[in-house]
Amino acid sequence: MWFRNLQLYRLPKNWADNTSALEDQLSKLTLQPCSASAMQSIGWVAPRPGGPLVHAVNRQWLLALGAEQRLLPASVVKQFANDKAKDIEEAEGRKVGRKEMRELREAMTLELMPRAFVRRRTTFGWIDPVNGWLVIDAASPAKAEEFLEHLRKSAEGLPARLVQVNQSPSAAMTAWIAAGEAPTNFTLDQDLELRSAENATVRYVKHTLEGDEIGRHIAAGKVVTRLALTWGDRISFLLNENLQIKRLSFLDILKDEADGQAENEDERFDIDFTLMSGEVARLLDDLLAALGGEQEKSV
Repeated sequence: MWFRNLQLYRLPKNWADNTSALEDQLSKLTLQPCSASAMQSIGWVAPRPGGPLVHAVNRQWLLALGAEQRLLPASVVKQFANDKAKDIEEAEGRKVGRKEMRELREAMTLELMPRAFVRRRTTFGWIDPVNGWLVIDAASPAKAEEFLEHLRKSAEGLPARLVQVNQSPSAAMTAWIAAGEAPTNFTLDQDLELRSAENATVRYVKHTLEGDEIGRHIAAGKVVTRLALTWGDRISFLLNENLQIKRLSFLDILKDEADGQAENEDERFDIDFTLMSGEVARLLDDLLAALGGEQEKSV
């Protein structure tokens, strides 16, 4: 259980002290099979098959939002609708108009939907109720918001909010690159993106960040919008201007700690989740400190 992308939300510290209430709330909105007339179904699933909806290890909670989606490309619907329109034209000797063509496409969608393939995906979320974190493993804000929206439907009044820091990530990253030095416990890696106010963009991939070239871009007014970093020689990641963490990679020194400790898959899952949540919590503490700390919540 290793997250790849982190969308960060804050909960009040000591938000909840047991899983039973949340388990009951999630159980009312579990994933149901996608019906023949529906394009998508969404709901909670057990992070471990056959287990509870709230997987708890060492006071850390893991949730999983499942979705089933029917794959019905618009091009297929259009082809069937065109074939139907051609049959009408040949049989009735008239041309199908725009309104009727739209109705044909709608009818073909309903007819083809039960035959469409169903794709299933799962989005994981980690809750640290003691330290007040909700972290969603999603590559895009839209997927994170989908998870959060469903969690709010399940747990009414969920007090989750986006993390706000005192120094913008872009300003902080630009300062680190200009100084050629990362904050405490971090090292600069070799992926970088800079952008101007006019959206002119320069990207460096696996490229040394030393030399005068990058400094000239910054002097010309470009700011850093994405930067690869490594924390504590244990986790590498890409930080962007919106405080989203991408391409999270747990280095061998960390994964080696899990090897040989588990006797079965369930134990390995719990050990991985424990290591992941513990290390990421420390990473986030250091990252927030490097960004000037969190803004106090306005009253």
